[in-house]
Amino acid sequence: MPTTEEPAGPDESEIPDATEVSATADDRRIDRGGIAVAAALLLACGAFVTYGVLDSDDEPADKRGATSPTAEVTYEVLGEGAADISYRGADGDKANVVTNVGLPWRKTVSVPLGASPIVNVTLGEKGGTASCTLAVRGKHVQRATATGAFGRTTCSSELPTPEASAAPEGAQ
Repeated sequence: MPTTEEPAGPDESEIPDATEVSATADDRRIDRGGIAVAAALLLACGAFVTYGVLDSDDEPADKRGATSPTAEVTYEVLGEGAADISYRGADGDKANVVTNVGLPWRKTVSVPLGASPIVNVTLGEKGGTASCTLAVRGKHVQRATATGAFGRTTCSSELPTPEASAAPEGAQ
């Protein structure tokens, strides 16, 4: 039976096999290509995430391009001494707070339609008397009074929704 011959001497074993060299070079190209594709995908994902973070709607409504309809609301707290006051401002969702403010105090803001204008008054340890008033578009809506140490009072109202205020007057 014929047998296969193996290299007999050192001369044949020193010759590099051409197929092994080219396979190694091809493997390197594939690895580099895969790394390039992965890097491109990673950069694209990073760009989308960055765009989402930078283009978020966390900006106040008055800084966005489109603004919602608003109503002018005037908060007023009358009395003597000092009080802590919280009220709904132009952002519509967050309470604005002023502490230990001297009375009388007055603030006019534009509140988004659909939000409820509200002002809360809390007297300090020394007590006293303070009253809040609320006017929407110049029309008096509510008045309330707080008395005594840590006395509290609230004035609030409802504003129409943007859809309701868009309907022509007299239409039902």
